[in-house]
Amino acid sequence: MRTDVLIVGSGIAGLMLALRAAEHGEVIVVSKRRAEESNTNWAQGGIAAVFEPSDSFTAHERDTLRCGAGLSDPEVVRRVVREAPLRVEELAALGVAFSRGRGGFELGREGGHSHRRIVHATDFTGAAIEQALLSQVRGHPRIRLLEDRLAVDLILESRLRGRRGRGRTRDTCWGAYVMERSTRRIRPVAARVTALASGGSGKVYLYTTNPDVATGDGLAMAYRAGLPVADLEFVQFHPTCLYHPRDRSFLLTEALRGEGAVLRTMNGERFMPRHSRLGELAPRDVVARAIDRELKRRGEPHVFLDITHRPSRLVRGRFPNIVARLSGLGFDLTRDWIPVVPAAHYMCGGIVASLSGRTAMDGLLALGETARTGLHGANRLASNSLLEALVSAHHAGDEVGARLARAGRPPRVEPWRTRGTRPALEGVVFDHNWDAVRRAMWDLVGIVRSDQRLEAARRHLALLAEEIEADYDALELSPDLIELRNIAQVGSLIVEAARHRRESRGLHATLDHPRARPAWAGKSLVVRQGPRGARRVRLAALGGARL
Repeated sequence: MRTDVLIVGSGIAGLMLALRAAEHGEVIVVSKRRAEESNTNWAQGGIAAVFEPSDSFTAHERDTLRCGAGLSDPEVVRRVVREAPLRVEELAALGVAFSRGRGGFELGREGGHSHRRIVHATDFTGAAIEQALLSQVRGHPRIRLLEDRLAVDLILESRLRGRRGRGRTRDTCWGAYVMERSTRRIRPVAARVTALASGGSGKVYLYTTNPDVATGDGLAMAYRAGLPVADLEFVQFHPTCLYHPRDRSFLLTEALRGEGAVLRTMNGERFMPRHSRLGELAPRDVVARAIDRELKRRGEPHVFLDITHRPSRLVRGRFPNIVARLSGLGFDLTRDWIPVVPAAHYMCGGIVASLSGRTAMDGLLALGETARTGLHGANRLASNSLLEALVSAHHAGDEVGARLARAGRPPRVEPWRTRGTRPALEGVVFDHNWDAVRRAMWDLVGIVRSDQRLEAARRHLALLAEEIEADYDALELSPDLIELRNIAQVGSLIVEAARHRRESRGLHATLDHPRARPAWAGKSLVVRQGPRGARRVRLAALGGARL
């Protein structure tokens, strides 16, 4: 299979890039399952953009930089914030039905924001965006959408027969090997430009707000190809995930707190004012750590989110999706306190990339949650993620045009090698290792860390990774084995970065190094695969816009 552009992922970044890239050539979009199954589709909050007359770009930039705790790239922040209104208007023109108020968009407020600036479609903004973009993509004559296809690994020029050892300092990507889920057949998809927009890594943790597809595939593939990854120690835990045995991944959007919801202990005490002068509107890292501290101090399983004091009509009109979902579980959001706990939510780090998606490898782009552009730093400001994906996709479209203008046809690609593999005898081993990786990450690499826990996680994951790699080499590949390998690799990378950051900053809080080190401000931990698979870690100042 050949194409001009191959895009791995069908969230907001991948679909917006597909529309832009189709201006320059033929596009294939690969989706692991149904195209709708993405982190974008689950996003409730919205897109941060300055529209309120009393708001300003300077205020939005200041809020983003403050939340990023000294690691956000100011130039990237400036560019993203100032493009935000234009990109939101572009989405609206594509058919996204944003909620409207008097004279324009209805604006919400979320933690860390000094003004109302969250453009939303009630409380299912992500689903509204996903549906509108998929409608555009499915009807486009130059875009093919291949669902139930799982990217296995990148096609690298350095590994192609007859093209090895040419002495180039930079490798080139010519597409990816892709598995058809129903048949498990792996075929090369050769492309002149490949874009990784495969989303986040939430399933690395036992409890997450992410869908099942979020197994860090793009990040793992890029690392195996030798690309640098950075800021992986900064995993954002959303403070308010529903605590219920029948629905363990349901997020209760931060916009609830923006409309006045408060957090209470099980005896009814409101506790956030003790932890921050901003109360429930403090940034997510502060709120998540406060909840974690209260749960450990009291020995209780959850806290409560309470919005019962707000008008019922307002709550039902602003949050119809949440009201309906909770009603099915026996809760009335307007009358009941809702049990919540923190859960893994967003990866602030990723493949080192410019805002336009450019990476250290020719022919390969990375954008969305898969990339580290320098916007989020040590902690993502609420509703800046969909915004980053929009801005990156817009500029990545220009990168695609420039690459296609100078790149020749892909070389001959060898078929996937399957000789020497045998079928797996028992799936229970995969199930055990899948659970073991995620439980180790949850227990040992969570909201608050320690040197001892991180060392235990390193040893445990190393043993699991050795067993998983042996299975990968010996057995017939399946989607479960591919994803298991990826979460084990991403988990190990998170641990490696966390062990080397010997300070507390943003989302990385450690008992042994409780203060931030001023000398580390503006510096990211970069992890790269060295010769024979050894990891190389270095502290570096990364200019996100200057890759």
